[in-house]
Amino acid sequence: MAMNNIFGYQPGRSIVHQLSGGTKLLIFLLLTISGMLSFDVRYLVLLMLIAIIGLKVAGIHWKNVSTIVKFVAVFALMNLLLIYIFAPQYGTTLFHSKTLLLGHGFYALTLEQLFYEFIVLAKYFFSLPLALIFLLTTNPSEFASGLNKIGVSYRISYAVALTLRYIPTIQQEFVTISHAQQARGFDMSKHAPFTQRIKGAFGIMMPLVFSSLSKIDEISRSMDLRRFGKERQRSWYYEQKFKRQDWYFLIGVAVLVVLEILLMKLTGSRFWYPFS
Repeated sequence: MAMNNIFGYQPGRSIVHQLSGGTKLLIFLLLTISGMLSFDVRYLVLLMLIAIIGLKVAGIHWKNVSTIVKFVAVFALMNLLLIYIFAPQYGTTLFHSKTLLLGHGFYALTLEQLFYEFIVLAKYFFSLPLALIFLLTTNPSEFASGLNKIGVSYRISYAVALTLRYIPTIQQEFVTISHAQQARGFDMSKHAPFTQRIKGAFGIMMPLVFSSLSKIDEISRSMDLRRFGKERQRSWYYEQKFKRQDWYFLIGVAVLVVLEILLMKLTGSRFWYPFS
């Protein structure tokens, strides 16, 4: 059973890799927050294009992210379906108009509802590439340094870094335990029945949990022996100073944030509907 390294750091030489951890963290937070606040499809599509170009520039290949992209796509479609089931007329309320496309009554399909659900989908598919770029191009130690630089306690920052470092290990252990199960004759391949694969996955979880708890205890003891957390401040081996390219990227993000503010002022709200 193969598994993509979903959240593991992937070294590279792209300009995205060369940015400091603090810069990438600020870019990720600013663009994500501005995109989530906006309901202007023009701005969201622009962010989607920038995020997709960023994936290409960072050299992130489809085979490395296909698992998480498929998972998010399924989750997004389920979310859109649930929105329609529980609030099929929310788009008409939001945009103060109603253009009937199909059916009648409470579940009548309207252009406004479709437009709103496209906006929701756009939010998923600009934020996901941004998150992948950040996670796959940022060394966990640089990430911890970046968190600490913006005011997060270094204890919390280091805990986050350890979590990111350990995710690939958990994935590898899952594969190892799965292979051991298959060696004992328990088929978990795609040819096995779906219920059998689910049962096998649950069978893997218990040894994986105990193995993870054992490693967490070892790391905690090692950090205690080294008196981690006893001082108020600490230095960072992987800390990077801001370079010229960092400022260029931050200025570009600032321009995008200003663009969002201008669009809000021009339209008079966070919402933009071109068919009214």
